[in-house]
Amino acid sequence: MSATLLNDDVGAMLSSVFDGADGPVYVVNPDRDTISALVTTLDEQTTPPEVRLLADERALKDVMDDFLVASTAADLVESDDLTMRLLSDVPTHSVAVTADTVYALVTIGDAVGGLGTDDGEFVDGAYDYYDTTWEAAEAYSLRTPPISTVRSTLESEIGEATANDFDSVLGSLATARGDGDGLDEVTISLLVAAKNGELLYDISKWGEDVGLASKATFSRTKTKLEDMGLIDTEKVPIDVGRPRLRLMLGDERLEDADADELATVAQSLLAA
Repeated sequence: MSATLLNDDVGAMLSSVFDGADGPVYVVNPDRDTISALVTTLDEQTTPPEVRLLADERALKDVMDDFLVASTAADLVESDDLTMRLLSDVPTHSVAVTADTVYALVTIGDAVGGLGTDDGEFVDGAYDYYDTTWEAAEAYSLRTPPISTVRSTLESEIGEATANDFDSVLGSLATARGDGDGLDEVTISLLVAAKNGELLYDISKWGEDVGLASKATFSRTKTKLEDMGLIDTEKVPIDVGRPRLRLMLGDERLEDADADELATVAQSLLAA
C-alpha cells in the first residue's frame, strides 16, 4: 500500500485526493458527513476535478434536505464539476478512485484516512469497474436551484438589501433544514422579506419562479410564522384586484436583530 493520506477532517483528505487528479474522480458510497464535506470541498477548489458521486439514495436525500448543501451542489452540477448517480447495490466499503490511485475512506475518532494504493493493475481494474458501474447507474435528480441563481434573481427581482440579508442569514447557519437545527429556505426568505417590507406576492412569486418552493408553500409558511408572532402583514391596495400583503417583522426582538442574528433570534422564538 502507498499514497496513504491522513488528515484531521474529511474535507482536507478529499482536497488531497482532488489535487492533481487526472480525469474524473469516482467517490463511491460515502457516508452523509463525507457527502456534505465533498460538496463544500469541491466548491472551494480553484480548478476542481470532475467528481462522479455514486451514493446510496437515502443518504443523498438526507444530505440534500439541507438547502446550504443542496444549493451549492446544484451550482457544481450546473458547472459539470459534480454528477450524482445512485447505487443499485450498496457496498460495505467507501472509496475514492482516481486514474492513478484507489483510496479506501476510513474515519476513526477524529482522524480521517485515505488508505491508498497506486498499484497499476489494481487501480486500472477498479477504475474500469466503477466506470462501468457509473454508466449503468440511475441519475439522481436534484430539485434545489443553484445558490448563484437564487442570489442573483433575489437581488434583481426583489432587491439588493433583501439579497444581502438572505446571504447574512445563510452565513450564520450551520444547516438550513427547518427541522429545529436550522431554518428552511422558505422561512429565511419570508423573514428577510419581512425585514425589508417586501410584498408576500413578490417574494412568493420569486420563490416559485426560481424553484425554491410553490406559492402555496410560501403562503402556508407565512401563516405559520404569523400565527407564532414572528411576522405581521398589512394590506396594500392595488388598482385592480384584491389588496396585496406587505410583510413586516412581528416581534421587536427580530426588529432589533442584525441580519446575521436574525436566524438565532427566530429559532429561539420558534422553539419557545
